[in-house]
Order: sequence, then structure tokens, then C-alpha cells
Amino acid sequence: MKLFTTKQTAKLDKFTIENEPIDDIDLMERAAMQITNWLIHKFSTEQKIYVFAGAGNNGGDALAVARQLANLDYLCEVYLLDLGKELKSSPAINWQRLAGQNKVKCSKINNINEFPKIQPGDIILDGMFGSGLSRPLGGFASEIVQRINMLKVSRHPTQNRVTTNNYTIVAIDIPSGLMGEDNSVNILENIVQADYTLTFQFPKISFLFAENEKYVGIWEVLPIGLHPDGIEQTLSKFFFIEKEDIRKRIPTRSRFSHKGTFGHALLIAGSFGKMGAAVLASKACLRAGVGLLTSHVPKMGYSIIQTAVPEAMASVDQHDSMFTEFPNLTPFSAIGIGPGLDQKQNSCRALYSLLELAKVPLVVDADALNILSENRDWLEKLPENSILTPHPGEFKRLVGESTNSYDQIQKQIQFSKEYKVVLVLKGAFTSVSTPGGKLYFNSSGNPGMATGGSGDVLTGIILGLLAQGWTSENAAISGVYLHGAAGGLAVVEKSEYSLIASDLIEFIGRAFLTLKIDSTK
Repeated sequence: MKLFTTKQTAKLDKFTIENEPIDDIDLMERAAMQITNWLIHKFSTEQKIYVFAGAGNNGGDALAVARQLANLDYLCEVYLLDLGKELKSSPAINWQRLAGQNKVKCSKINNINEFPKIQPGDIILDGMFGSGLSRPLGGFASEIVQRINMLKVSRHPTQNRVTTNNYTIVAIDIPSGLMGEDNSVNILENIVQADYTLTFQFPKISFLFAENEKYVGIWEVLPIGLHPDGIEQTLSKFFFIEKEDIRKRIPTRSRFSHKGTFGHALLIAGSFGKMGAAVLASKACLRAGVGLLTSHVPKMGYSIIQTAVPEAMASVDQHDSMFTEFPNLTPFSAIGIGPGLDQKQNSCRALYSLLELAKVPLVVDADALNILSENRDWLEKLPENSILTPHPGEFKRLVGESTNSYDQIQKQIQFSKEYKVVLVLKGAFTSVSTPGGKLYFNSSGNPGMATGGSGDVLTGIILGLLAQGWTSENAAISGVYLHGAAGGLAVVEKSEYSLIASDLIEFIGRAFLTLKIDSTK
């Protein structure tokens, strides 16, 4: 799925109006009906709904929702913010329709003292400011936002502690005050803290950043029928990867395939006390479908890898407890390095030698990344289309501080372009940047995967796909999705609290099965 900036989305609205064709008021009615249908399936008519609307299209949506809800016997009150801006076009029409319906109490307010008395259990529908906002909220608008947010918490009168109240805040399209992409200059206390955000057609890019979770809450995408030709013709460098996207990326296998068909991976991993990382990555690589795997481990890890992963061949380092050398690289179609490696001086020298000699793409993780961060001039030696898989801390060491997540992904994109590598920045919506300047956000996974060894499993999966001849971009994007999908399947049986990295490996096969890949051409 393509992701668009808020300016691009506004143009898509206009394209739809002109080419469907459809009147603006009717497109607004279509969007409002999607919101209304969601609300009536979530809340009962016993709950009162307070609608806060602004003068723009977001407010027009809110006014239409209030009218639709009133027709379904919901008790609503509407508060239109009077900021000195006259209602025009479709919002004005919806205000007139609402007044003519005569079922909803409607008030224009321009003073915080006019804020209604809302009871616990009531619903607040935020339709004040939409995605077109270009500067932080201030003045009366910010006072309303802060008052709404205050409803969610209160201070216990005797124990002086903050407790959460049972008000529910639902935002239309985007929480008022939040911007669709970059919020680095925003005033954070002037953003509505929604429990749910019901956005139209595509998620906003800012929804995918960790620091905005407290404002967006749980978000859902509601289709409003934006014109497919407009979507097709509008270029974007941002994408949101879902199951159907991955299904198209995974090749079928020929009946006449053999183990040599699916590549030979070299995994360099493990050190004293960290052989578990080598085992996890090795198992995951094999489960990802690689034909052959050689795991290069320290001498003390030989019996461990041979016993724990009998399907892998072992290459044994001359050093007892660390990585100091590597085998002849000729047989290997892809090389992975980093899980459990440690950062001893001998290992640093060996990594430098590997970068000098490797002719195939590398998958670089963990301590191998940390060594590169200490020796940034070595980055130029990475084979083109290598894949780097840092978590946020490793990324910070690699590229430096970022002011926020939007700044972080800009640096991520620039890094991929500069060094001609694919970079996997791990997180809740893991992002994958390419040398061509594109960025893909992943949709699969869950908080249970935040556990030691999960990254080693991801490295193994990506290495296994890369060794089979998949492009680096496809191996990274599909590997990240399959990793998250395995976590999604595992959590059903194990729970988010009890999930461990070994569980992910167990469910990689089922993750492939959910994509319904045919076994033969």
C-alpha cells in the first residue's frame, strides 16, 4: 500500500471529486458514514456523544456524523469552535442540515468556560482540526484540547496519584493538533490524546512513530473510495507492507528444485557465552528455506552448533572463544555476520578482512554493526545491496542523534542512498529503506516480540531468503513481514508476556502457509 503525505491526500480528494465524479458534500457524507458505522458497532445508544467540530472539512465530517447518529437515536451534543472563521462550502451545508434536523443540541463556543460537563462513560468525538494543519495549535483551540485531555486522568484526592477515567476519545482522520508527517516543531500538550483514530483510506505517516502513540491510540483505516487512478498516478517514496504485498513477492518453487537451487548461506556468529544467538540465527535461516547453511563459530561452539542445529554444516574458527577468521567465500551466495559476535580486536580485524574480500551481499547485525559504528570509514567497503539490521540504539551509534522519528527515517533513507545498502530499522513498524530512496513500513508483529534473540531470528530469516537469490530489497521486506507474522501466530498460543525467540522459529513455517504459497509451478 502506498502512503501519502497530507498534501498528496488532499490532491487525491480533489482528483476523486473531479474524476469519479462526485460532489464534495457527497464525498464528505461517504466519509462520515464510515465513521458512523464504526461508532454504532462500538458504542450503545446509552452513551452520550459530545462532538467537537472545527470550521474546516474535518469539522464538516464531524457535523455529518452527528446528524447520522441522531437519526439512529444516539444522544449527541455538538460544539463548534468559533475561531472567527466563517463556515463555508460543505461544512456550512452540514451545519445547516444539522440545525434543520432539530435533533441535536448545537452550540458555537469561543470561551473555555463554555466547555460542557462531560460524565465518565461518555464519548468525545474529535473533529476540530484535520490533516491539513500546518502549525501548532494555540489560543482557545489549545485550551479546548487540553481540557479534553484532562478528562482522561484525575488525581486521587487522598493518595495523590494519577488514575485513568473511563472517557473515550475518538478522533476523525487524525487527532486535532497532530501533523501528518513531521511534528518536530509541534507543541505536544496541544494535541488531542485519542483512544481511537479513524483515518481515511491510508494511515498517516506520523501514526507509525513511537512518540505519537499517546495521541493516536488504536488507529483503523476506513475506506472512502478515493479514485484508484489517482492513487496509481501519485508517486510516493513511502509504503505500508501488508499480507497481499508479500504474497506477490514470494516465488513458487519448481518440482525439479534441489538443495543447490536454493543457495548456500554463510553465517558468522557466536562467541563465549553468546552461542545462543548463533543457534537462533542458524535455525531461522534454515526455516526460511535456504538450501545449505554453513555456520562459522568459535572452536568452543562446535559441539553446540552441531548438536543444536544438525542441519547446518559447521565451520570452526581457530580461536576458542571468538571470531578471528572465515572460510573460503567462493561457495556462498550470501553472508550473514553479527549475532553474538562480540567486539574483540581480533574480531574487528576479521570483519575488515571480510569486507575486503566479500563479493556477495552481507546481512550485518548486532556486534558487526557496532564495530562498523566505531570504524565508519569501513562502510564504504560494504558490498552493494548489503542489508543492515540495527535496532534504534545501534542506528543511533551508526548515524548519530535524531530529533524525532521523522528525522530518523530521513537519515535512514539518506544512509541507504549514500552507501547503496538496504537498512532495516527495527521497531513496532519496522522500516526498510532502499538505495533507491524508498521506505517500507511493516505491518506485522506484536509487543511480545520485544525479547532477547528476536533480532537474531530476523537476521537468520533475511539471510536465508537472500541466499536463495532474492533481491536484497525483497529479502529484507519479506523477511521482516514473515518474522512479524510468525510472532503474530506464536502469540496466540504463547501470549505477549511469555513469547521467546525460539517460538518465532517454530512458527516461521506457518507464516509461509498463511500466504498460501503453491509448492510447485
